[in-house]
Order: sequence, then C-alpha cells, then structure tokens
Amino acid sequence: MSMLDIKRERRIPEWKRRVVEELVELFKKYPVVGIADLTGMPTKQLQLIRKKFRRQIVFKVAKKNLILRAVEEAGLDKHLFEKYITGSTMLLFTDMNPFKMARMIESEKVPAPAKPGQVADKEIVVPEGDTGIQPGPMLSVFGKLKIPYEIKKGTVYVRKDTVVAKPGDVISQDLASLLQQLGITPFEIGVKIAAVYDGGVMIPREDLLVDLEEFKAQVMEASVEALGLASEIVFAAIPEAVEAAVAKAAMAVAAIAGETGFLTPDVAEYVVGRAVAEELAIIAVLGDKAKELGIEEIPQAPAAPAAEEAKAEEEKKEEEEEEEKEVDIGEGLGGLFGF
Repeated sequence: MSMLDIKRERRIPEWKRRVVEELVELFKKYPVVGIADLTGMPTKQLQLIRKKFRRQIVFKVAKKNLILRAVEEAGLDKHLFEKYITGSTMLLFTDMNPFKMARMIESEKVPAPAKPGQVADKEIVVPEGDTGIQPGPMLSVFGKLKIPYEIKKGTVYVRKDTVVAKPGDVISQDLASLLQQLGITPFEIGVKIAAVYDGGVMIPREDLLVDLEEFKAQVMEASVEALGLASEIVFAAIPEAVEAAVAKAAMAVAAIAGETGFLTPDVAEYVVGRAVAEELAIIAVLGDKAKELGIEEIPQAPAAPAAEEAKAEEEKKEEEEEEEKEVDIGEGLGGLFGF
C-alpha cells in the first residue's frame, strides 16, 4: 500500500468505517439482498414498513460509495450492484424467497397527491358532482382542463365524469392544484424494489413482479405436458405416468381385439358391445331395406332375476377357476414394459 493510499485510509471518518463493517457482516450473513429506490418516499411511511417487517428483513440505508465498498470487502461482484444503486438507496437483507419478499414490500403502498411534473401512470378522472369549490379564480382552471361544470347552490358542480389525464401525461400545475382541492390522490407511494441479489444472481425488477395467475397457469400446463411425455416413454419413476401408460396400452389391446374379433374374458364385453353398435348402425342406415334383406334387430327379453343371479354366480365360479390358467392383460403388459 502506497503512502497516498494510507493517507486516504486515515481520512475516512470512523462512522463511515462502522457503516461499511456492518454492511459487510450483513452481506455475509444473508443470501438475499434487495435494492430499493427511496425517491419520493415519505419518512413516516418508510418507518411503518420497517416496523412491520423488522422480524423478517433487516433494512439499511447508506450512500452509494459505502455500499459498493462493503460489496467489494464482502467478496461480491461490485458490477452487479452498480447499475441499481442510486443516490437514495435502501438495502433489504433477508432469508426469504426473493420473489415473495419483493411482492410483500411492493404491496405496502399509500395514496399520494399529484405533483407538478409527475407522469400519470393511469387515467385520472374528476367525478361528476359537487366540488365544494366556490366560483372564483378556479373557474378558469376548469375551463383550461375542459371540465364541464355549472354553478349550483353557490359551488361548482361537475356535470359528468371527466378524464383529465391519461397514462403518460405530465401533470400540470393547474391540474395538481385542482386535484389537491378535490381531495383526489391518484398516485401511490411505497418502497420500489429495483432488483434483488440472490446467491450470485441479480434479479431485476421486471422479473421479480410476475403475474402469479399467469405463472400458475403456465406451471399447470407444463405439468400436464410433462406427465403426457412421461406416460409416452413409460417413465417408471412417476407412478401416475405408469398408470396412464398401462391404461392406454389396455385400451389399445381392447381396440385390436375388437377389430379382429379375438375374445378373452377381459375384452369380451367390449367386442360384443362394438359388434352390437355396428349392427345397429347398419340397420339405421338401411332403414326399411333392412327388413327386405332379412337384417333386423332381434329384441332380447330381459332375463328373470333368478336366472340372472344364477348366471352371474356361474360366471363368477368360472372366472375363479380360470384365474390360474388365463394371463391377465395388465400383467402381460407389465412384463412387456419391464415394471
């Protein structure tokens, strides 16, 4: 270290050294660091936010040069931070998920009056009704802003809802004054998160404040597609994929059996049902010609309850006897796919 560097080190006030040391400790302790822009932030509102989240977040306000010095001493990449640190910056140290922390802080906003020179971020409307403003110099302001009005009972009455500013419009002195008198607070003030540092990655504001509903829909869609792919390749690590693959294979086997007329106990009902459906379709197409050709649907009389029970009992007995001889389709597929 040169003599010049030593002299510069000695010139640093003690309070600045303490700030840097404290920031270095926080950078090393917490994996997530939010960078917030405090421009235009009222001190009272800031104090309320700090009090509300003091158990979850450590808030520190410091100057840019001290923050960057602490970043370097903590062994972090200074270039990641430089872009987002402005003249009025607050750091938020936490163990929370960076996205959750950003949304939580951004949700804490309060209404604020319009100021001359501000840019409207949404439509500003002066509603219909009595303004409580007495006729006088303010009438010229209503005229400039093209707000239709009339005098009722000694005060100015706005005849209909009127848009006085659209997104992107600059607030004029006259408009700011009128909105203040009407008690309209079209802006919101809160801590604005510029970016969040998370374990070596800097996440900018536009990537932090995502649309949760849209994101949820995307995750669900991806989940469905992933399950479909897993079932196609019979990915055994996912039980749902295996079940879907087995069901699909069983349906394919049943379809082939129906096409070929190959009967087994498992597909007999499907094959017979398919044949009956095809017969009915042919009869419907032929219409009266069906009788001429000797093709008719022969109605079957319902079996007596006792006969049905006896038949069911007999079928059950036969199935039990044949269980050891017949190979179940599901088991056969299991052997085929190796699961």
